[in-house]
Amino acid sequence: MAENHTQIPIRFGAAKPEDRAKVTELWDICGLTRPWNDANADFDFALAGPASTILVGMIDGDIVASAMVGHDGHRGYVYYVSVQPSFRDKGLGALVMREAEQWLQALGVPKMNLIVRSGNDAVVGFYESIGYQVEPNTQMGKRLDGN
Repeated sequence: MAENHTQIPIRFGAAKPEDRAKVTELWDICGLTRPWNDANADFDFALAGPASTILVGMIDGDIVASAMVGHDGHRGYVYYVSVQPSFRDKGLGALVMREAEQWLQALGVPKMNLIVRSGNDAVVGFYESIGYQVEPNTQMGKRLDGN
């Protein structure tokens, strides 16, 4: 559990299957979903295996922050980092990232990578402010699902 410097009474834990609708709604509100990615399937897939989970931050029983975190046996990854818009600029993004980092560290994963969409400079600035750096890599991908 991350130390909370925000003075907001937030509790973090792993999402449960019954949290899917609330979490995917948060992702949608935060503009993280895309038509070619099924957020419900992503949620279910993350909870199905031992190498991934979805962390949620709750205030008064409401989910206000989340991150999908996992690893491939070599590196950790984080996706769908989200904070309810009414709770932004209060340090919750940094807290949810710290939770993701601690989850990976507990499994012995030595490094986390993340992807920021091109042109999203504000998000790059956020990650830089919490210790991440742009690396000289080329990311490549290939759709395997026919989309």
